[in-house]
Amino acid sequence: MSFERVTEQTSHYRHLEKMSVQEILSNINQEDTTVPQAVARALPQIEKLVTAIADKMLAGGRLFYLGAGTSGRLGIVDASECPPTFGVPHGLVIGLIAGGDAAIRKAVEFAEDDREQGWKDLQEFNVTEKDVVVGIAASGTTPYVIGALNKCRKEGIVTGSICCNPGAPLSAEADFPIEVVVGPEFITGSTRMKSGTAQKLVLNMISTAVMIQLGRVEDNKMVNMQLSNDKLVDRGVKMLMEKLSLTDYEKAKELLLKAGSVRKAIEDYV
Repeated sequence: MSFERVTEQTSHYRHLEKMSVQEILSNINQEDTTVPQAVARALPQIEKLVTAIADKMLAGGRLFYLGAGTSGRLGIVDASECPPTFGVPHGLVIGLIAGGDAAIRKAVEFAEDDREQGWKDLQEFNVTEKDVVVGIAASGTTPYVIGALNKCRKEGIVTGSICCNPGAPLSAEADFPIEVVVGPEFITGSTRMKSGTAQKLVLNMISTAVMIQLGRVEDNKMVNMQLSNDKLVDRGVKMLMEKLSLTDYEKAKELLLKAGSVRKAIEDYV
């Protein structure tokens, strides 16, 4: 398949500055409705990557997300939400961004153009063949990500990728490529929009499906979530009351806080 950078194609909409606010919002929303359809077409690719990640993590490996700009930030968000949501250790899912942590809040010029830095960043975490590295780049052409995946494959490390262009160079460097082709953006080339939404949906799928495979969810409940605020404690208490048929809220809360998680409280009670 020849490479076509559809993420850079001209928007289907013209003269945005002449639109009313209602027209702008309506048209953006109309474009956004096409994203889940594009993700659906990529489900077979997503399934293969999830299976590969789960196999590695069940054997003691870690998951790395690697990206630049919006893509890098989305990977970091997904990684950072795994410990509180699923109760896994920090460092099991790791998000890396071109330009380092400073780039999370502010763009670092030309950081994404360094083909060698991605691998150097991974080495800081002693990445090995036990792990999986997923490169994220809407364009599928980011040197920081491509260079890292290329080196990973040479080192025998399983690789995945998420991009929004068909036949992208990034896909060629991945053992398990995912291409979610959402078409031209509302603002030409602004891949923080549909492309970013698509990447977020895919990342949600990957981490959620993997964590379920790792046994971090019971029924449809986050039984391993961290009790890091009052809302989550309250949610945990109600889960415990339902599971154990308890009627005393304070007693259930006492059990939960002593155990530290819903799963542990259930095990202790039984």
